[in-house]
Amino acid sequence: MALTKEEKNEIIKKYARKEGDTGSPEVQIAVLTADINYLNEHIKIHKKDHHTYRGLMKKIGHRRNLLAYLRKKDVKRYQELISLLGLRR
Repeated sequence: MALTKEEKNEIIKKYARKEGDTGSPEVQIAVLTADINYLNEHIKIHKKDHHTYRGLMKKIGHRRNLLAYLRKKDVKRYQELISLLGLRR
């Protein structure tokens, strides 16, 4: 199981732009990043799990598209988010 409900709610609360915000790009990217980090650890242990690897690649592609959208819409929000999440080192 990737994320528990409590972990996901904490991420949503941390990155939400207003109360009850679950659909903003920041929240979606943060949740995807947590999933991706979990799946990376799983793949390191289970190298031949190709089904999980495919799911990981789909999540990475989705996050990439959301990051491109956010960068196009508002560069300042994009830069703040990638610094908070530790992306683009």
